[in-house]
Amino acid sequence: MAFSGLALALICIVIAQWWHGGNLWGLLDGPALLIVVGGTLGAVLLQTPWSQCKAAVRALKNLLGRQSWPFYEQASRLLHWSHQARQEGFLALEGKAESLALDDFTRQGVQWVVDGTEPVALELLLDNELNRIEEQKELEAQVFEAMGGYSPTIGIIGAVLGLIQAMSNLEDPTQLGNGIAVAFVATLYGVGLANLLLLPLANRLRALYRLELRYRELTAIGLLAIARGDSSLVMSRQLAQYQGQRQ
Repeated sequence: MAFSGLALALICIVIAQWWHGGNLWGLLDGPALLIVVGGTLGAVLLQTPWSQCKAAVRALKNLLGRQSWPFYEQASRLLHWSHQARQEGFLALEGKAESLALDDFTRQGVQWVVDGTEPVALELLLDNELNRIEEQKELEAQVFEAMGGYSPTIGIIGAVLGLIQAMSNLEDPTQLGNGIAVAFVATLYGVGLANLLLLPLANRLRALYRLELRYRELTAIGLLAIARGDSSLVMSRQLAQYQGQRQ
């Protein structure tokens, strides 16, 4: 479902081109595509550290096979851990996160609780980790946002190159037509790539990241409640506001 909107937009463009009697193959132009895609990638690689670019590529993989964030299951798990910690002590939680193959944030937080970290210090550690994750996720989305900003401008560069070619071949109608075609198709590619793929992709990643951060906030609240020794009733009320989240 992630790219169904893109497919719908492309189908509508193709149908509109055919409806007006246009040549569908006229929308395909290798040089224009090379200018827009190559120029956009080059500009972003110049602006963005390589490690951040690799993280953005990994984010695309997560988008295609996006990870589920089980809010209800995590809340139930935290409540169970809270009861166990009050009955047997924090050391009873040692190895719990590893045995259940949970996410790194939960695993690290449980380890801090087991180590006897004071609630105030634990809250600071969890907040810092949440801020680090949020910053990292935002940087990944910014890669695609930057590409969406450069793409239309690169399309204009392709249009100018096409017009230069056209103007240099005024005596040859065949070459004149090719140059003008590259000019307009390059602009179409630049604007279309930005508004149909790159900018929506950046915003979709942000929406998924907000859901992930809510899940981690739930985890942080539960771990703090365990460290403070809060009752199950108080902890349930704190976690209840997160359990209605959906993917």
